[in-house]
Amino acid sequence: MQSVVYKQSATTATTNLLFHYFYLLDSSPELRHLRHLHARLLRTGLFSDTFLSTKLLLSYSRHGRLLPSSLRIFHLMPHRNCVTWSTLISELSKSADSHLCFRFFRQMRYADVPVDSFIIPPVLRSSQVICYNGLSQISDARKAFDEMTERDTVLWTSMLSGYAQSGNPELTFMFFKEMVRECIVLDAVVMVSLLLACAHLSQLNHGRSIHACAIRRTHGFPLALGNALIDMYVKCGAFGYARKIFDSMRYRDVISWTTLILGHGLNGNVHDVIRLFDEMCIEGVKPNSVTFLGVLSACGHAGLVDKAWEFLHRMRSLRLEPELKHYSCIADALGRSGRVVEAERFINQMPFKPDDATLRALLSFCRIHGDMETAKRVAKKLMVASLGKSGCYMSVANIYSDVGRYDESERVREYMKDINVVKLPGWSTI
Repeated sequence: MQSVVYKQSATTATTNLLFHYFYLLDSSPELRHLRHLHARLLRTGLFSDTFLSTKLLLSYSRHGRLLPSSLRIFHLMPHRNCVTWSTLISELSKSADSHLCFRFFRQMRYADVPVDSFIIPPVLRSSQVICYNGLSQISDARKAFDEMTERDTVLWTSMLSGYAQSGNPELTFMFFKEMVRECIVLDAVVMVSLLLACAHLSQLNHGRSIHACAIRRTHGFPLALGNALIDMYVKCGAFGYARKIFDSMRYRDVISWTTLILGHGLNGNVHDVIRLFDEMCIEGVKPNSVTFLGVLSACGHAGLVDKAWEFLHRMRSLRLEPELKHYSCIADALGRSGRVVEAERFINQMPFKPDDATLRALLSFCRIHGDMETAKRVAKKLMVASLGKSGCYMSVANIYSDVGRYDESERVREYMKDINVVKLPGWSTI
């Protein structure tokens, strides 16, 4: 009897000690304090407890030490359970190294650790990030989704969002049909994903149907849904409907304004873009770098050099650092207005190395305005930057032909043959 009581009291003491250290880890105010706790766990042998070592892993991540501290702890843990894997994968999905999320997710599956409902959302979040960087990993998330025996509304919605944000509109609609068969409730989050797919395909009729559904099911559009509707109507060319949604929204953020500005800019409505930007500033909404990119792009396409310079200065006055694409818009405006030499000088002086697109645009302006000397200099840079690509060589050959220098045009074409650069034939889907 005494031995039973002793065992129970020992178990209680151990449990209390575990919870005590769990509380200390959870409330650790700084990294130095956390390291002291880490050392104490190693000295006392409590690091071998999966419950505490998992909490230590999470605490290091919360203090900005996911890599390498949390990862090192994971590898040194003598035992890992499903919670440990879920914690690491979830933290990796929120980091700049979200590609590691998939590496550990695969390792988890190879280790035959059961996949639960807490794993899928972070994996989907990572798949969206990676897809934006050109690596499609959404199929891994779908395999894990299909293997789960119990799937709630959150998982279905996360999977749909993953398809929509990774640029798979057809698969988005196919998956939505599965959701309908499973009687999943159509809420605002689902409608945002469907509107994104409609925008990708420019499916105005489908988009209007979702709009009608949103009117029936929601009382006043949530901000994300309103922005998605504006984006869909803008990309379908229905600017009147987009403006009506915009005007009906009780609250509009920088995304609302920027979406409308980008849409008008892509449609060539530079004066509407400038007017919207001024209205935005009057309402006290601070533009971001994407907003300025939309305005500068519109000014560039219209050849409004002075306006483009004005907006670049306004961007700097708001302590927003221009990027290469912002400077390229200035060069675009100069080139379109016929100031090709000035555009070349600006590109040479900007704090970024020009990319292929910027140089190709400048070369095309040289051809339009017949500036052969500038075209030669730009072509040399472009040939170095895009070695082996036929486009720059053909542009130079065409410029020579335009000014009647056919011998030099033919010489460029012969040089292409000598270095084995082949012009790709044109093709059409019609």
